[in-house]
Amino acid sequence: MDQLSFKTLAKLGYKGYLKKKAPEKVLQFGEGNFLRAFVEDFLDQANEKADWNGKVAIVQPTPRGRKTDAINAQDGLYTLYLRGSENGRKVDEKRVISSVSRCINPYRDYGGFIEAACGKDLEIITSNTTEAGIAYDPAMKLEDRPCLSFPGKLTQALYARFQKGLPGLLILSCELIDNNGKELLKCVNHHIDDWKLGDAFKQYVNEENTFCSTLVDRIVPGGARDEAESAAMDAANGYTDALKDVGECFGIWIIEGDASLNDRLPFHKAGLDKFVQVVPDVAPYKKRKVRILNGAHTGFVLGSYLAGQDIVRDCMHNETIKGFMNKMLYEEVIPTLPLDKQDLQDFAAAVADRFNNPFVDHQLLSISLNSTSKWRTRNMPSFKDYVAAQGRLPVCLTMSLAAYIAFYSCDVQRRERDGLICRRPNGNEYKVQDDAWVLDFYSAHRADTPEDLVHAVLANETMWGEDLTRTAGLEEAVVRDLKCIRTDGAEKAFASCL
Repeated sequence: MDQLSFKTLAKLGYKGYLKKKAPEKVLQFGEGNFLRAFVEDFLDQANEKADWNGKVAIVQPTPRGRKTDAINAQDGLYTLYLRGSENGRKVDEKRVISSVSRCINPYRDYGGFIEAACGKDLEIITSNTTEAGIAYDPAMKLEDRPCLSFPGKLTQALYARFQKGLPGLLILSCELIDNNGKELLKCVNHHIDDWKLGDAFKQYVNEENTFCSTLVDRIVPGGARDEAESAAMDAANGYTDALKDVGECFGIWIIEGDASLNDRLPFHKAGLDKFVQVVPDVAPYKKRKVRILNGAHTGFVLGSYLAGQDIVRDCMHNETIKGFMNKMLYEEVIPTLPLDKQDLQDFAAAVADRFNNPFVDHQLLSISLNSTSKWRTRNMPSFKDYVAAQGRLPVCLTMSLAAYIAFYSCDVQRRERDGLICRRPNGNEYKVQDDAWVLDFYSAHRADTPEDLVHAVLANETMWGEDLTRTAGLEEAVVRDLKCIRTDGAEKAFASCL
């Protein structure tokens, strides 16, 4: 079979949408699976539905990038598969993405990188350089060809535009850190000061460029699961594709900024408001994601594992577990959040669909990593807000705390270097993985009575930032729930909440 390219598709008589040529309107730092299944997907639809007429020039972010040559060999083309469940219906769709023009390796072609950054049609910069990518590194120099860090490269690019008198850009950071746009701007300003680039350039960066914080949400496992699946995909398409990408059908991109951004971005015109939204403050949407999506995971996964479940999808086919999750979300979490209730309920319904994805075997044990900090950041705020508003304990969130304790203390066998080995009720051993001090704590309390263990956990201010035994009735409730889990099993304990 021929390799994917415009020539190959023409030879095959491909009937799908393609954009062969267009100005480079986006410079993107990062060639990974996520951006190609997220940003490029939305831009490709904008080309098709709104005649945006734009292409993305990708910048390889690290010297070890492995996709540059493949992207260029395939004319920037790749097959995107979006798979999952939507309103209970199985979704399995694919399209050839043609919104990428090329990929630039700035470590081999620094001049080409700067030339692309100074393109007369350039409007937008996007990035996803991992959570560690937005960090100030004082070792970076303007003379580097290029800087190793993303903020360093961005400063070099903006300085080149400034020197040529080119207009500022819209900068959309997709890294998974709070206030990603604001943090990126701080790093650029550090470099401006360090490199003594002057007040005029600093004013240009801060006033003529727009740094937006964003929130991204789409699970992207990446390519095919194995060589056999990859070969089957290629056979069905009639071409080989070294860049095939797989993501879930759900996708949300929340962009913080003035409503006028809708005129600068192509998504509203393309009818993509369901997926891409411009809002004045991204924080409530971050809270929505953390407390509903992530909080649901941490809230039901540990107890579900003790109940004999292994993957998330199977939990959604268990009426007790799903009922427990839904009661926790709709009755205890959603009432504490500061967004439109219908919007929150729609998001929660989408979460259930996402958890039921027939194409993703999401292991409960992989979600269980570092559950101490996860419960504190994802579930405890909802718990405290509910108590403050209702004057009573939320039964499901309280049970989830007991399930956390049960998971970390279930028939402890031994402490190993990288985990605490426990045994679940069905007999198999499993490894609890968390910070060493957390594992040492549970190992030291392995022989405690339920009463002593719960007291030690709730009173541990290092775990929770406060003494939870001071919450009226909580200690007694968690002891009761823990005993129920240990005596009757986690599934019956969940059922007792319904």
